[in-house]
Amino acid sequence: MKKIIVLLLTASFLLSCSSSKVVRESQKTIKGQWSLNSVNYSEAGTYKISLLNDVSKECFENSTWQFIPNNNSGTYSILNSDCNTGERNFNFTIQEVDKTTGLYNFLLKPTDAKGKSETNQGFRLNLSQLSDTTMQWQQTVTVDGKPFIINMNFSKL
Repeated sequence: MKKIIVLLLTASFLLSCSSSKVVRESQKTIKGQWSLNSVNYSEAGTYKISLLNDVSKECFENSTWQFIPNNNSGTYSILNSDCNTGERNFNFTIQEVDKTTGLYNFLLKPTDAKGKSETNQGFRLNLSQLSDTTMQWQQTVTVDGKPFIINMNFSKL
């Protein structure tokens, strides 16, 4: 009888810690190579923004991204020769925000090649659209006391 109770408690614990169906499906969809095609803003104008505390919008456009969900890691490569080119590493997590709506967030933390973060700083992005061929991240920041949305638009390679 004790073995059955321990088994049931263990199974309950494992099920409560597992990812939701939405997150598991999102991880399957995001797996692979992507291109960051464009970055645009919710407000018209010219802005000097450094995305992910790395490089400018212009440098990020046409960068390539690799997502490996089984260990929540990946890389992106800046290809624009006018920029600080090269491959960068990151860890990521997909978190469900609301089970009823299926909304979820994307957490991205830049790391070194061994998966260690020097600053332990990460970025919370809204994974606003994800399909087999396209993905959009939105990051909301404050400009002059008002919300300002940065849209990052990807396509699967």
